[in-house]
Amino acid sequence: MSDAHAQNAQATPQLLTRISTLLHRWDRQLLHNVAAQHWPGAEPVLPRLSHSANHGLLWFGTAAGIAALGRGPRSRRAAARGVASLALASTVINTVGKRSVRRARPVLDAVPVIRRLKRQPFTTSFPSGHAASAAAFATGVALESKGWGAVVAPVAAAVALSRVYTGAHYPSDVLVGAALGVGAAFAVRGAVPTRSQLPAPGRPHADAPALPGGEGLVVVVNRQAGSAGSAALVREKMPLAEVVECAPEGLSAELEKAVGRCQALGILGGDGTINSAASVAAAHGLPLAVFPGGTFNHFTYDLGIESVDDTCRAVEGGEAVRVDLGRFRPGPDCGESGGEDRGATRHFLNTFSLGVYPELVRIREHWSPRIGGWAAGVLAAAIVLRGEHPLEAEVQGRRRPMWLLFAGNGIYQRVGPTPGRRQDLADGLLDVRVVHAGRLPGLRLLAAALAGPLSRSPVHAAQKLRQLRIGGLAPGTLLAYDGEVMAAPRELVVDKEVQALTVYRPQALL
Repeated sequence: MSDAHAQNAQATPQLLTRISTLLHRWDRQLLHNVAAQHWPGAEPVLPRLSHSANHGLLWFGTAAGIAALGRGPRSRRAAARGVASLALASTVINTVGKRSVRRARPVLDAVPVIRRLKRQPFTTSFPSGHAASAAAFATGVALESKGWGAVVAPVAAAVALSRVYTGAHYPSDVLVGAALGVGAAFAVRGAVPTRSQLPAPGRPHADAPALPGGEGLVVVVNRQAGSAGSAALVREKMPLAEVVECAPEGLSAELEKAVGRCQALGILGGDGTINSAASVAAAHGLPLAVFPGGTFNHFTYDLGIESVDDTCRAVEGGEAVRVDLGRFRPGPDCGESGGEDRGATRHFLNTFSLGVYPELVRIREHWSPRIGGWAAGVLAAAIVLRGEHPLEAEVQGRRRPMWLLFAGNGIYQRVGPTPGRRQDLADGLLDVRVVHAGRLPGLRLLAAALAGPLSRSPVHAAQKLRQLRIGGLAPGTLLAYDGEVMAAPRELVVDKEVQALTVYRPQALL
């Protein structure tokens, strides 16, 4: 080795030692500067805030509050993403970070006694777990909801500051911890994309009239959809729109009346209510503005609309997409009769099903007014899954016993036979899934739910089809579509009207 190389090799450790000494000196000086500051109101607040963040308790409580107080699924996603980001950051800090750099905690001589924590931390100082958790939670929330992120960010910053203010950490501990927390939130986003990263569910884009203030829009509201607050919000956001409230039995009549006096038809309610409006809008060539107001709102969620504000922005901007309509009608051997208007063609925006699900819906709706929706759902599932009489039907010309036949209007991305999320509402395809009959229907349905979306097994089968033919149904067999239940004809044809409906949807979701 030459003399120059030897000198460089000796100089490098010395340089690193000098840099480390300077950084530590800077850390101590900044800690002392913070200790010397007097901020009115900080002494009783920051130590308590720092203590409340122990073990993530502050953030778990905040997540629960966001989920409970926020509007719609966006708030719940923000809370869940914040917690997931916190969990990753905490795991990395506690298993790797603190074991890699065993830095002693600051000496508390310069920190006033009133500011010190009642119980001093016993773990190593670098990096700050509290700062990492605070930054991870706040960043995770903000990535999903900018509004809630703005609310949480000052609290997270105060928690990070409190760790220096109380003498629990050096400033560099907090800065590095916060950086790791932000990185954890982005790592979670890389594994589970936010809603804004996903492709627009409805496509292709369609022409629709822009209606500033809602002028030319008639919105029909189902009074029993639990949407009184949403109706008031529509009136506030769309002052020039006509808003008509009606009972469920008068819904069809009000929709037909609205057709003659509007440029666009609006509907506020759940999936069954929106289904009725979609059929009317498609028949008359009108664009449809859907305002979420029901319990589940599967169609609006898949469309990318999560609030009344989303729809209002789309209506005012004239932004819309084309979507498919699922369709089922009696087969050619049924004739024109069938009772209960079973000879008519009907549409579905989300799902069509035979087997246990229609019976579950019927029982749930019977008991829901008496014991509540969730309790009624549990009771209905218990009753239905005790049954030992599977559905017998011919599917695509092959007779088979089954517990469930499901046809989705578009391909659902989540695994299993139950509705998940659709990325494309104009794909021209039916997502058909069958749960074969056998013993223990509950276990079979669970096994099908855990299977892949296009798996084939003794329990579950799934296919992408453009048309589905069903025959040999016994009298009294029930079918369900978009949460509605009716008696099925002996034979059915299920297919799609491709890009049959224009629906308002903002091009860019906030």
